[in-house]
Order: sequence, then C-alpha cells, then structure tokens
Amino acid sequence: MLRLLADPVRTGGIARRKFAVYGLRRRAAREADGILASYLKAGRTWTRYALSHYLNAQYGAGLSVDMQSTFSLVPNFDGDPVRGLPAFRRLREGRKDLPLLAVSHLGYRRGRFGHAPVVFMVRDPRDMMVSAYFHATRHKRNFEGGIDAFLASEDLGVPRLLRYYRGWGEGLSRHAHLVLRYEDMKADTAGALGEVIGFLGWPVDEARIAQAAEASAFDRMREQELRTGLPGHSYDRSEESSLRTRKGQVGGFAGHLSPEQANGILEALKAGLPAEAHRRLRLDSYPSG
Repeated sequence: MLRLLADPVRTGGIARRKFAVYGLRRRAAREADGILASYLKAGRTWTRYALSHYLNAQYGAGLSVDMQSTFSLVPNFDGDPVRGLPAFRRLREGRKDLPLLAVSHLGYRRGRFGHAPVVFMVRDPRDMMVSAYFHATRHKRNFEGGIDAFLASEDLGVPRLLRYYRGWGEGLSRHAHLVLRYEDMKADTAGALGEVIGFLGWPVDEARIAQAAEASAFDRMREQELRTGLPGHSYDRSEESSLRTRKGQVGGFAGHLSPEQANGILEALKAGLPAEAHRRLRLDSYPSG
C-alpha cells in the first residue's frame, strides 16, 4: 500500500523540481496498485471519472465527484499539485485503505512504471485521430491546418501515435495488463468497469459498479465539464469542439475522414508495428473497409 508521498520541491530551479517529480514517480510506480494508460483521446478521462465514482462509494471517501475532485481519487502520474500525486496524497492521509490507480499518457520506458499492473485503453485509431485533431485545433490551439496535414504531422499525427504504440506494444509484455477498448466501454459500461475492477483486485460490488456507470454517462459528464471545466485547462467551454466531452461517438470519423485517409491510418499502424504488438494492442479489432 502506498506510503504518504512527499510534495515535489517547488523552489530551487527547474533541475531540482524535475528531480523531485522524478522521485515522486519512482515511489508511486513501486507502490501503485495499477496504472491507467492510453494515448490522447482514447477515453481515459471517462474511465477515470467512472472509477472515481466507484472508489468514492466503495471506500467511503465522502467526496462530491466532479471533473475537479476526480483527480483526488484517481490522480495523474505526475507532480502536479492539483491533478497529480500530491493531490491524491492529501486525500490519503489517514486513509491507507484507498488504492492508488495512477493515470498517464506518457510513452513506455522500461522501469518508468515499475512492475505495476497496467490498464491500457485503446480506441478506433480513426476516431482517436479525429478527436485529437479537434483537441489540437480547438482545445489546445497548438495546430493550424487541415486534417490531412494533421494526420501527417510528426509531432501530433499518425507518426506520433505509431511511436507511442511501438513502445507500449512491446512494453505491455513486461506487465500484467488488461487492454480495454473504448468501444466495449460504450457498449457495456458496467461490464467493462467490472472487468477493470476485477483485474486490479479491488472489491467487486455490482450495485456500486452500476451506479458508477450511470453517474459517468456522457451527458452527465458533459454537464459537469460545462459547469466546472477541467483544472489546469483554459478553454472556451461554450464551443462544443473544444470540450473533452466533444462527441464520444463510435465511428464518428466517417464524417471527417475520406475512405483513403481512414484506411491510411489503419494501414500505417499495421505496417509500422510488429505483428505481436498489433495483436496485443487489439488493433486487429478495427478492420478497414
């Protein structure tokens, strides 16, 4: 069980702060009950939110779970005082029974996540790339250009996704892992949550799982985001395309990608990944056509 984590050093220069965060991550990696990892726009925020509701009820944390407090229950795998491990530490004082599931979008590096079990989320890469495009152009506003240029971008598009999947496709072989598809979460949220909870070895309470699934329904999450936004993010919540809860659709890529673009994404991943990694990441469940 995780011991109390020291807050990262906030003074003394960039090098000292980086060293403090590195040490914080190393301790968390050794002692975490699990890591929830995914590429951008694969449903990680939704899964965190749903699991936060479950943990809050199962362990009597007494929080009103929203898009802000969710980080106190399922924190990021970093030193951010509001969204990261220090925020979780404040909740954990005197509550050593509460398990730690740390959330990360970092690429895989040997030793980075210790030997922790990993829940790795995947989503149809075509939907993910479309969502990432809107995230970059509307939410982050760090890209200008059409979607074709975005897909080709080394820093933001398919080449970046391919690098990420190369690392994790091989790295998952070193961890106990569960690959969770976004589409399965959409089809049966309670069933998918139960699978995650069972994999992590948490107590399985079917009634609370069903309640968590209902509380994290897309419309309810959107209401929360519109009301409070996300901590550490400044964006126009009145513009639908800038929201984290933008659409949440399965197969919505068809309205934004040509057949050539859509098939090109899948073909690039199949050609660029070892066959074993492609299967391990369950990418073969997304056929072209």
